[in-house]
Amino acid sequence: MNIDREQIEANLRLHVDRLAGLIGPRTLKKPKTIQATIGYIEGQWKEMGYANERETYDAIGDEATNLIVEQPGTKRGDEIVLLGAHYDTVFCTPGADDNASAVAVMLEVGRLLRDYRGRRTARYVAFACEEPPYFMIAMGSQHHARESRNRGDNIVSMLCLEMVGYYSLTNGSQSIPPGIPKWMQRFFPKRGNFLAAVGNMPSWKLCWRFRRGFKRGTRRMPLFSICLPEKIQEIRLSDNSSFWDQGYPALMLTDTSFLRNPNYHQSTDTPETLDYPRMTEVTLGVAAAMRKLLR
Repeated sequence: MNIDREQIEANLRLHVDRLAGLIGPRTLKKPKTIQATIGYIEGQWKEMGYANERETYDAIGDEATNLIVEQPGTKRGDEIVLLGAHYDTVFCTPGADDNASAVAVMLEVGRLLRDYRGRRTARYVAFACEEPPYFMIAMGSQHHARESRNRGDNIVSMLCLEMVGYYSLTNGSQSIPPGIPKWMQRFFPKRGNFLAAVGNMPSWKLCWRFRRGFKRGTRRMPLFSICLPEKIQEIRLSDNSSFWDQGYPALMLTDTSFLRNPNYHQSTDTPETLDYPRMTEVTLGVAAAMRKLLR
């Protein structure tokens, strides 16, 4: 895999600037912003040589669109490794971390792996409608996971990118989910300098394999990986939960959102608040993990 950290970082900055700086809040109630976002993502994939398809569905009376790219596997093509990120925002934020950072990383992982042919099929999905008022009602990931189950798609791994751009080296900058028992809290990091890979209990094998692959891609980025019961509600707050509900193994890859980033769902979630060198390491780690999972 050809690695040019400077180019990857420049690409990540460009994606976030276009999505959060130029387009801004991305919601179905502002259709032009959604069309601009769809155009940007599809344009990037076309530039890489990918052909994408659109998956449309009804989202509380509006038409919503998931964007999908597949790269068929060579020997076990019926087994699918899915990397996804939602591209919408709440109405009041430009959404640099939430979730332009994740879309940017997904695009760059696809760029790094465009010439790689794994035994399994790689599927990249840009999800619509993760945010309210569609959250847990008409999410793009819910639609895609249900349709995948109805088709009999064998998704062996789902990786959900959810806010991956905000980091802090300050002690005490990392909060712990309130649902974590007190006896466990001492094992959790107190400094927000890491990427978290969070699964439910049935996803423990995927969590282990992802960690091994991620570490092959970068030694510079700390990774905190853990599987927890779904009764801890904070682990169900993104697109990974849609796949758990359909019985698929899935991880949420995240900077932990509101447990770290004070700009969450605020007008201050802007491109200049993100840490692009660390996002570069996240990209390299996720790309290496994808390669491992695709084998």
